[in-house]
Amino acid sequence: MKASFDEGQPIFQQIAEMIEDGILNGSYEEDGQIMSTTQFSHLYHINPATAVKGINLLVDNDILYKKRGLGMFVVPGAKAKILSKRRKTFYHDYVMKLLIEADKICLTTEDIIDMINNGLKE
Repeated sequence: MKASFDEGQPIFQQIAEMIEDGILNGSYEEDGQIMSTTQFSHLYHINPATAVKGINLLVDNDILYKKRGLGMFVVPGAKAKILSKRRKTFYHDYVMKLLIEADKICLTTEDIIDMINNGLKE
């Protein structure tokens, strides 16, 4: 399996996001083990150092921890931490931009809600 990586973002960050996605969707359970850096590098055809860098990013953010001699594991509470971080990012990257643009073109809150509801029906 070869991943299709986005050229606009460093691969190590994309690896970290893939692991976070796995935690969110239940592929990796809290206190459960994740794939090794060797497995990541073989599966996605990337340099092992890149996989290590992505995993270490999650260690630094208290999402993963190392059990000496066993590998990397998901920190209890990691899912809630990831959800909180991503919701804040979603708000700043999407909602705020939407509200700023809506204000420029004189859309009301009701207009936006109608657009969302109509979009969900399609």
